[in-house]
Amino acid sequence: MLNSRSNKLTEALEEANRLFDGVCRAREAALDAQFLVIASNIGKEKANELHSEMSAFDSTAFAEDLLTFMGVNRTEVEESDDSEDASVVFLPSDAWKTMGEEASKYFRRAPTFHYMMGSFKSEPPVPKQRIERQKKASRGKAERAMPAQLKKMEESHQEATEKEVERILGILQTHFENDTSTPISFFDFVIDPNSFARTVENMFHVSFLIRDGLARIKLDEDELPIIEPLKPSGGEEDGRAGARNQVVLSLDQKEWQEIIETFQIREAMITPLSQSTEEEMDTE
Repeated sequence: MLNSRSNKLTEALEEANRLFDGVCRAREAALDAQFLVIASNIGKEKANELHSEMSAFDSTAFAEDLLTFMGVNRTEVEESDDSEDASVVFLPSDAWKTMGEEASKYFRRAPTFHYMMGSFKSEPPVPKQRIERQKKASRGKAERAMPAQLKKMEESHQEATEKEVERILGILQTHFENDTSTPISFFDFVIDPNSFARTVENMFHVSFLIRDGLARIKLDEDELPIIEPLKPSGGEEDGRAGARNQVVLSLDQKEWQEIIETFQIREAMITPLSQSTEEEMDTE
């Protein structure tokens, strides 16, 4: 591909353009971008080699031009030279003088003056200890103020999470009290068929209910997870809370779509916060 006479790079680019018309996934677009980077690097190397070939120094051509400038006409010499050694060329008497006058034009410029070790100052620099102390003091204030801001943001975020967990617990208790004989499917409870992001948030908030012993997840007869609220009382419930196990549950968008289709989930049991607020206002 680096050969100046080769068209393989052009053919590869045309093939890539043809294949790009059928791209429908992000991974395929990323591969096309990666190929474009490789093709541009190859094109750059190819251009560099072409430039180096064009600017190559030809000593024979330089000698011919130098002889012509000094007054030697090779055509006249070959026609008028009848001697045995036709390679001998006699320069004019003023040839080197002409060459020296031309070369002297490029040596008449005086060199510019510059310091080898920088300029010298007669006076020592003024100490700046007070300014450095002020900078350190202000920097310390900024560092002290920053943790307070982060702590405030963390507290507000934690407060919002606690309110959302309490709201979800209320929804779970309401559904369970309406029909205590029918178990609540974990997927029906946390899956939001209209938003994958809210589904992940629901699973995150429900995990706090399990951690704090306010709800539990178990398997039904079909080995499917169900969820039910727990009363925060002592005795047997405390023993159950101490025997809890932790698990990691992964969920991607493909699995989310499969769960919606398998369980035929049409509405979200955990309504979004904005929607639930509007429903409460309408009820009032």
